[in-house]
Amino acid sequence: MANQEINEIKRIFISRLDVLDHILSIGEKHFADTNALMQERLAEDMYPFGTQVAFVCNQPLGFAQWCADQAIENLSKDVDTLEQARAHIALTRQMVERIAADDSKLDEVKHIGLGPGRYADLPARQYINDFLMPNLYFHISIAYAILRKLGAPIGKFDYMTFLAPHVKQEA
Repeated sequence: MANQEINEIKRIFISRLDVLDHILSIGEKHFADTNALMQERLAEDMYPFGTQVAFVCNQPLGFAQWCADQAIENLSKDVDTLEQARAHIALTRQMVERIAADDSKLDEVKHIGLGPGRYADLPARQYINDFLMPNLYFHISIAYAILRKLGAPIGKFDYMTFLAPHVKQEA
């Protein structure tokens, strides 16, 4: 299959966006003031919950834009409402679903800006494995951890809902 690797990346991104949406649903059920939730932080020097949502979405969104040879434009990090968070997830999901690149895209080199005056040029597979995926999981984990810190009833299975179709019960 010519697009086997790209399709697997898309599957991972979509399923992890579903995890993020699930985490949002837990926050929505547990906290009456979801706007206040969007401002909660794990630590004072870390970004708030809403920004974590934007940063999760920026990983697959940036990949989709790169695959389409578009300039990478991050979503606003100022996510103040549940509606904004869900809109970021929906837009990102649409962009990922539309990826039409073939696996040869993964043979290219990706230029990554890393802040003022810093960058890395990485082979695409390394860009995905060493940059995109760690960032994706980091920001999902921080959103999860913020809910845990606030006392929401969330556990490891909520973080790994993508495994649900594979779970079996022992006899």
